[in-house]
Amino acid sequence: MNSAVAIHPSVDQGVRKGGAADFAGGTLQCKCADKPVKVRISAQTAHNHVCGCTKCWKPEGAVFSMIAAVPRDKLEVLENGDKLAVVDDKATIQRHACKGCGVHMFGRIENQEHAFHGLDFVHTELSKDTGWSAPGFAAFVSSIIESGYAPSGMEAVRARLRELGLEPYDCLSPTLMDALSTHAAKKSGVLKA
Repeated sequence: MNSAVAIHPSVDQGVRKGGAADFAGGTLQCKCADKPVKVRISAQTAHNHVCGCTKCWKPEGAVFSMIAAVPRDKLEVLENGDKLAVVDDKATIQRHACKGCGVHMFGRIENQEHAFHGLDFVHTELSKDTGWSAPGFAAFVSSIIESGYAPSGMEAVRARLRELGLEPYDCLSPTLMDALSTHAAKKSGVLKA
């Protein structure tokens, strides 16, 4: 049992299964006490996962972030959108963060040629609503080393992820990698639409 290995506060005590089939979304809120940014998601999320990359926002003390995808047209900034700014305008995913508390409210791919254009990436732990899809895998696991995690601890991290039912990958899940490759093959003409 590797329960001493911290992954993310939302999964450290076990992954709550589910994601209500009839769940219609909820509101995400940044950590600001005054005038928090509020974002409405009007759909269930998909491809929820914990992510070890160095770009995603992580709550204090978390080794991984937790990210899910939602159709772009199902995301609406409700309040205090003037506090949002893109963290890195050169990154594939334009992460819109609160200038007050630093929390990433959503990530958006603006490149219309990208396979995931039309999806936004959100942190459902910023919502008090219940019913969101549960995380189902771990992405970019090796990248936690780039954040300062000791390489000697990686075997225990992967064991803990598997114990939680979050298969560890050093990229995205096979389904998402297949989507990226299919998109590339169609664009190059190797695969007919």
